[in-house]
Amino acid sequence: MRWKRSLQTVDVHCAGEIGRVITGGVLNIPGTTMAEKLDHLNKVDDSLRRFLCSEPRSGPAGSFCLLVPACDPAADVGLIILQPDQAHAMSGSNAMCAATAMLETGMIAMSEPETIVTFDTAAGLVKATATCADGKVTFVSIDMPPSFVAGQGTIETEDFGPIAYDLCFGGVFYALVDVDQIGLTISPGNARDLATIGVALRNRIAEVEPALHPVIPALNGLAYVMFRSEEPDGALRTCTTLRPGRADRSPCGTGSNANMAVRHAAGRARPGDAVVSRSIIGGEFRTELMGTVEVGPYIATRNRISGQCWIYSITQIGLDPSDPFPNGFMLSDTWGSD
Repeated sequence: MRWKRSLQTVDVHCAGEIGRVITGGVLNIPGTTMAEKLDHLNKVDDSLRRFLCSEPRSGPAGSFCLLVPACDPAADVGLIILQPDQAHAMSGSNAMCAATAMLETGMIAMSEPETIVTFDTAAGLVKATATCADGKVTFVSIDMPPSFVAGQGTIETEDFGPIAYDLCFGGVFYALVDVDQIGLTISPGNARDLATIGVALRNRIAEVEPALHPVIPALNGLAYVMFRSEEPDGALRTCTTLRPGRADRSPCGTGSNANMAVRHAAGRARPGDAVVSRSIIGGEFRTELMGTVEVGPYIATRNRISGQCWIYSITQIGLDPSDPFPNGFMLSDTWGSD
């Protein structure tokens, strides 16, 4: 065996959603801030993301959590989320995966009953509080980036007529859509239809919504459509749809963060209130509204998202110098004609 590069990952899932945490093989990414590093990955050199996230080494399911030295001295480590479409500033489920991997493998010393890990992200500092017992992380609470409602809109569709959405920032930008507008429920049997429709809506909405962050330009742009509905017990059923066309298996941390901003703006939530987000496969996150803060012209909510993760493997990924696909590949059977 001969490899020209080698990376190690600790493979974790958070309520079913895969987050592979890169623990070796990447020293750093150019940039003096995490926002600059994110921009470098998306606009200058995305070969690492394509190498990891594309076939034949991976595919559309799941993410890679890139750990780099923190730019802010108040943080323990920098975090960027690599996904098949692009690098993203933040993900609640992946931050939980990263904290779990670092603590359970000893990269950061675990203290019981709680250990705090502070991430430096392009969306700001993110504090993870891990509840620990007998060497296991049993719960992770993430103090998320401020979330705000940037506006509401309606997009005309051929199949469903006008679709209303809330444009919100929760760490990345979302269009939040009530699922009854497309005549479906959020259930495993509808996953393919939800994913296909959600990605198509995202692409349509992105054409007309610039989704501009008022403070950090690297965060501009619509990332996802999340479908939502309310359960009889008061929980929020969620389904974030990701390109090329799949459903988030977790309740989605950044989407749950954005949804709390909507509830607060509508007068349905006050500091101290909490809501359960329930995924398409029944996993749950708890979202607690901690307070508010100003972000540019917006009143933003400060929320804490909580859930649990499980390590399932440790992987060594390498590149043979004769491999004809060093940057991976994508095919239309998975990604469509676009």
